[in-house]
Amino acid sequence: MRLLLKLNLILLLTFGAGIGIAGYLSQRFLQQSAQEQVLQQARLMMEAAGSMRTYTSQQIRPLLDSHRAVLRTFPPQTVPAYGATEVFTYLRGKYPAYTYKEAALNPTNLRDRAVDWEADVIESFRNHPEQREVTGVRETPQGQSLFLANPLKVATPCLDCHGAPAVAPAAMIKIYGKNNGFNWKLGETIAAQIVSVPTAVPTALADRAFKTLMISLAGVVLATLLLLDLFIALIVIRPVTKLSAMADEISKGVTTVPELEVKGGDEIALLARSFNRMYLSLLKAIQMLEPK
Repeated sequence: MRLLLKLNLILLLTFGAGIGIAGYLSQRFLQQSAQEQVLQQARLMMEAAGSMRTYTSQQIRPLLDSHRAVLRTFPPQTVPAYGATEVFTYLRGKYPAYTYKEAALNPTNLRDRAVDWEADVIESFRNHPEQREVTGVRETPQGQSLFLANPLKVATPCLDCHGAPAVAPAAMIKIYGKNNGFNWKLGETIAAQIVSVPTAVPTALADRAFKTLMISLAGVVLATLLLLDLFIALIVIRPVTKLSAMADEISKGVTTVPELEVKGGDEIALLARSFNRMYLSLLKAIQMLEPK
C-alpha cells in the first residue's frame, strides 16, 4: 500500500498543478466573459430605450400634440427621453443594478445635465463623430462602475422644442423656463445615452462560474484518481504483492510454493515469468545439491 500512497501523492501533485494553472487561466477568461455578458445586456437595454424613443416620437407625440389645446399643459410623455427613462425605470425592477441616463450638455430639464465624466463622454463623441459606442470603468463612492454610452444627435423633430425659445411650446416654457435646452443645431451631438452597472455584477458572475468550474474539476480529478487507484491496484499492486509474498516464502526455504499464474504480455507479466524461471532454476540447483 505504500507504493499506492506514493503514486497517489505524485498524482495529486500533478493534478493539483494542472488545476492551479487551469484555474489561473480560466479566472481571467471568465472575468472577461462576464464583463462582455454584462455589456451585452446593457446593449440590449440601450436598444430597448432607443426603440422607446422612436415609439414616443412616431406614435405618442403626434397623438398628444393633437390634443395639446385641450390639455392646456405640456405632457412629458411627448418627450422621447422621458419615455425611454420611464421604461428603464420599470426595467430596473428586474435589473436593479443597472441605471440609465440621457445626459445632455444643455438639457431642458436640469436633472438631465451631464456631470463631469458624462460631459467628457459627450465631448468624445463630438470630437470623433464616427464613434458609435464608448465603454469604460469609472470610480464611484460605491466602488468601480462599468458604463456603456451611445451618442444622441439632434434630429429635425427635436428643433420644434429645442430650437429658438420663441418657437418652443409655451406650455414647455412655462414649466422649464427659456434659459435651458435651446439653440440646438441639427446633427449636433448634444447628449449621450449611458447605461451603468457596478463592476461587482460581472465579478459576481465570474466568481460563481469559477466556483462551479473548480468544483467540477475537483470532482473529475477525484473520480479519475479513484479509477487510477483501482486500475493500479489490479494491474500493478496485486501482482507485485503476490510476487513479494512468493519471494518471502522462498527466502525462508519453502520449496513448495506454486508458480505464479501469468497472463498478458506487459512488464509485470514479463517480471512474473522471469521470477518463475528463476524459481525453477533455484529448485533444480537445490535438488542437485541434496545428497542422493
